[in-house]
Amino acid sequence: MTDYPSQEDVVRALTAVVLPETGQNLVQSGLISDLSAEEDGAGLHVRIVLEIDPAKADSYEPLAAETKSAILSVPGVSRASVVLSAHKGAPKAPASGKKPPEEQKLPPGVKHVIAVASGKGGVGKSTTAVNLAIALAQTGRKVGLLDADVYGPSVPHLIGWDKSEVQVVDGQLMPFTVHGLSVMSIGFLVPEETPMIWRGPMVHSALKQMLYDVNWGELDILVLDMPPGTGDAALSVAQQVPLSGAVIVSTPQDLALLDVRKGIAMFERVGVPVLGLIENMSYFECPHCHERTEIFGHGGAEEDAARLGISFLGRIPLTLALRETSDAGTPVALQRDQPLGEIYFNLALAVQEAMAH
Repeated sequence: MTDYPSQEDVVRALTAVVLPETGQNLVQSGLISDLSAEEDGAGLHVRIVLEIDPAKADSYEPLAAETKSAILSVPGVSRASVVLSAHKGAPKAPASGKKPPEEQKLPPGVKHVIAVASGKGGVGKSTTAVNLAIALAQTGRKVGLLDADVYGPSVPHLIGWDKSEVQVVDGQLMPFTVHGLSVMSIGFLVPEETPMIWRGPMVHSALKQMLYDVNWGELDILVLDMPPGTGDAALSVAQQVPLSGAVIVSTPQDLALLDVRKGIAMFERVGVPVLGLIENMSYFECPHCHERTEIFGHGGAEEDAARLGISFLGRIPLTLALRETSDAGTPVALQRDQPLGEIYFNLALAVQEAMAH
């Protein structure tokens, strides 16, 4: 049986890291906001989040390196990840909810950012975002995918992430390249079983770091898998980056559509154009007889889109293949020659046409 170090062993090592400006050690400083560990086969992979002053972010890089070295010095620790969460003093949005244009900026190298959003959870937003991003890449665009759902990141599972560690080069996080996409998620940085009990400012900071401290390279489109709902996390993203548009995902049922209207209102409030509405789980198709069953009703999203004056982009059925490929981490949009792959490809074309208008 392998003997792993205790949390006390790691904390003891962190007391050797001293902040030169205060003379306090790292534990006394109050900068540690999260400390967790998980087995990785060779030992423990320890992750630590440090809350820092955003105005001094660059000066904390040596501290991050020293912290990592201290953790790795503990017998039984095989890997260490240090995340700088610069949420203190995060700028507050004006009461109107719309940031002045000069305060919004695109991530370096990114031409367009679009949000895939839903008014509520459980409508297949993340699955849609992943497959839509892959389909956009199939049209010849350079595409990135940012999992902005901090509280429930599901993109790592959907893309088949192998749990390899995020690399940092010249102070920037390096996205994973998979399925033709550049992908980043908070799920790459925090153990999947760790609950994200973060307050608004910390969420704001994490999202900002994943937008601007990631080396995205040259992208035509960065797809954001938005946090569900219209709460602080979703509003933070919508205010922070100049979005070229938002794609709304809903099921046909009335309950989901009620929340869709709130989501559309939020984007209108911050001046983001709604590119259109996708009806997910539009119907169930039997894999044997191919008979269609409209479990959640029929046509509700298309009718709502017409009533609200926005484009209806298309329907996605609920199929066994969609569930199986999502669970396997091999998104169905990769199967370009299959009916579902064709549906997502056509959705990607519709989204690009909406962006052009």
